[in-house]
Amino acid sequence: MGISPIRTDLLRDIERRVLWLSTAMVHHANRVRPNPSGLKVGGHQASSASMVSIMTSLWFGHLSPEDRVSVKPHASPVLHAINYLLGELDEAYLTTLRQFGGLQSYPSRSKDPDPVDYATGSVGIGATAPIWGAMARRYVNAGSGRQYSLIGDAELDEGAVWEAVLDPAVTELGEIVWVVDVNRQSLDRVVPHLAAARLQGMFAAAGWQVLTLKYGRLLQELFGRPGGEALRSRIDHMPNPEYQRLLRCTAEQLRQRLPGGDQDISRLLEDLDDATLLAAVRDLGGHDLDELNQAYSAIDDGRPTVIFAYTVKGYELPVQGHPQNHSSLLTTDQMRELAGRFGADPGKPWQRFPHDSEQERLCAQTAQRLRRERPSPQEPPPLPVDIGRTPTGTATTQAALGRTLMDLSREAPEVARLLVTVSPDVSSSTNLGGWVNKVGVWSPNERVDWFADDAETILHWREKPTGQHIELGIAETNLVGLLGELGATWSRWGRPLLPIGVMYDPFVERALEPWSFGIYAGGQSILVGTPSGVTLAPEGGAHQSITTPSIGIEQPGCVTYEPAFAIDVEWTLLAALARLGRPDGGSAYLRLSTRPIDQSLAAVPADPAARERRRRQVVAGAYHLRRSDGAAVTIAAMGAIVPEALAAAERLERNGVIADVVCVTSPDLLFRALRARQGHDEGPSWILDQVFPAARATPLVTVLDGHPHSLAFLGTVNQVPTAALGVTRFGQSGDLEDVYRYHGIDVDGIMGAALDLVE
Repeated sequence: MGISPIRTDLLRDIERRVLWLSTAMVHHANRVRPNPSGLKVGGHQASSASMVSIMTSLWFGHLSPEDRVSVKPHASPVLHAINYLLGELDEAYLTTLRQFGGLQSYPSRSKDPDPVDYATGSVGIGATAPIWGAMARRYVNAGSGRQYSLIGDAELDEGAVWEAVLDPAVTELGEIVWVVDVNRQSLDRVVPHLAAARLQGMFAAAGWQVLTLKYGRLLQELFGRPGGEALRSRIDHMPNPEYQRLLRCTAEQLRQRLPGGDQDISRLLEDLDDATLLAAVRDLGGHDLDELNQAYSAIDDGRPTVIFAYTVKGYELPVQGHPQNHSSLLTTDQMRELAGRFGADPGKPWQRFPHDSEQERLCAQTAQRLRRERPSPQEPPPLPVDIGRTPTGTATTQAALGRTLMDLSREAPEVARLLVTVSPDVSSSTNLGGWVNKVGVWSPNERVDWFADDAETILHWREKPTGQHIELGIAETNLVGLLGELGATWSRWGRPLLPIGVMYDPFVERALEPWSFGIYAGGQSILVGTPSGVTLAPEGGAHQSITTPSIGIEQPGCVTYEPAFAIDVEWTLLAALARLGRPDGGSAYLRLSTRPIDQSLAAVPADPAARERRRRQVVAGAYHLRRSDGAAVTIAAMGAIVPEALAAAERLERNGVIADVVCVTSPDLLFRALRARQGHDEGPSWILDQVFPAARATPLVTVLDGHPHSLAFLGTVNQVPTAALGVTRFGQSGDLEDVYRYHGIDVDGIMGAALDLVE
């Protein structure tokens, strides 16, 4: 890979214009644009400046149209400046940074008006996204090209980074390239001990190629002079804060401080004029365009690569190297001085290069080289809404997941081919074994299954390029990162997938941030949390999820379901799959259980029309399981607690109190329906009229295996007295009956709450 060599002086002109534009965007947002609220708009001139050389060299000298780049959040103005010079962004947007409807604070695939490959903003998540993007592209076989992550050194503090780097599957992804902006500063300070050598060793141990750009060619030349080795040793071993302080020194101060008492260094510095000395102390590899070009050309496509590029935060700005420059803003006078140095006009800050100049021609040539055709998304084939079975006997909703996938592969094979399941080493324990045996495990290359002839092996691990299950290590953030990218193939390459990720529900919260960010970035997927709740009685408090039902309600771009019966799993899963891989689609979260439940309690209607009515209600959020004339109270139950609700209703009737029972399948959709009825949202509200009609309004008991506030809002549908039951504290290990009693969600607890309301 690579482009014809570009003159360094020409590339330097581009670099300085990019630096000016990115700095001017932040300046305009904060000091020029009217700000009636008086709140600081913000922006990161210093963080952008440290990335300008890295990005200029990459875009204008090495990127291909097949490549994709994730840009560190605080360098978004640099990305916009480059896209502007390439003709991808209209000038009118340069004045809209952090303005409503304008350029976003951080790169956004869904909201920015210019091309953005990866949304970033959540530290560490944008860094790892191209790893999963590379895997997703290989899965759909959508061409080639490198996947670059441009990250700040502080992002290496994030655990998600190392979970991704260390996953065994990543070592095979030679298209991955990370460029670390080693500016040795975080938000508040200079990082005292960056330990770059240790970080480099960690990447190397994980099988990555490690390239380091520490010094520019001016410093390297000085290191070859008498006293040069002493100078190198002095800079190499000084603490980061001491080095950063040197960036703020005059030439005279440098002659006093830099030698550190070494006479050889003093004599070397005596031979340098002030301008050369000041340039030398700032001459780091991440700003040397020739060094950057050499590093990009040395990338080994046979394994992942990380480039440690040492930079100066605030490079070439008056605030360069200052420990508190992270969010500092240049003054108007400083901007004028910068314009004078860079040949810009502060009165016309958005000027491009003169027509037909060498610089303009380079921008035009780069734009032509990088131009991509927008993908035309293929629409997924239609899914069945009802496979037609009526489950009998005793079953769990967790097992129903695997059974539905198997049924789908038989009933709609053209749809099933788009299914891809992902799990973090829990395939067998979440009932995906049959599915995995049928479709195989995805791998870029076919591998030998050494247990294929072992009669006692139940789960067969057949790894092949046509497999439809992907298993990563035990790291939930990796799973949902991959899930988000598998769910974005429809918009990236026009090839839709139907991705389903399965993990233990107690760990959904751990994975929520990257999954939420994936949804924000356009990834459409289904996350299945199973098993869930205190229904995991023997597992104790450490494995009993409490807040996940409300998380599902609150997550934008996602519909949450908690089905009680196997048929509900089928219907809600099919409905969720039908929303994937399309511009108007979205994600879903299913909360499933390992509790065996008598499927006859579902009372699925035999009449086709009545069955279809039930299905529509299940998909819309709720349906009646028990409805009688003269009801004095309504019990709205969800998931694994439905048998207790039905048992409580029977006992209440024996005591002369008639109770309706509503099975809630989606508190999320019911809440949306309520907001639509109140005029706060758009969407249908018919489900409320069918399940909670005003004419049958009674006091209401809500109960679920989760926090009670997840269903408490149902009392406002008809403004009735309400008792909300659920789990509000960490649980205990024990039998199911004991655990339910402990939390007050057993039959006695439900019955008592109902009697209190009635009386």
